[in-house]
Amino acid sequence: MDYKKVQLNFSNTFEGTLVAPRGTVEIGAKEGTVAPYDMLLGALGSCMYSTFLDIMQKKRIGFERFEMIIDGEKRDEIPTTLKWVHVKAVIYGPEKEIGIDQAFKLCTEYCSIYQTLSHVAEMTYEITIA
Repeated sequence: MDYKKVQLNFSNTFEGTLVAPRGTVEIGAKEGTVAPYDMLLGALGSCMYSTFLDIMQKKRIGFERFEMIIDGEKRDEIPTTLKWVHVKAVIYGPEKEIGIDQAFKLCTEYCSIYQTLSHVAEMTYEITIA
């Protein structure tokens, strides 16, 4: 079992801190803080990248760097779950191009956060090799 735990501390306004075992994030609506859906989309991207990296290492395909932009729209109806999410990924300097599309497709299948969100949102993605 892979046990996870975080602590959240809030004032009596929407200002708080997420304390995780290896870091802290300021939560809120003002500059320099992150909002709940920022964290959710960030969690999606981190999960996808971690999964993609594992797959690329197993395929023995190296690369220089990786960028991702994740867009999403919330529904107006309550609960305001995500309506859609689009992930745009760019991989820079891969050693070879064969296998990258398949690796990214597999990361969408194996990433637990991607799969969780796919139950409420239309999920799409694209990967570009630069």
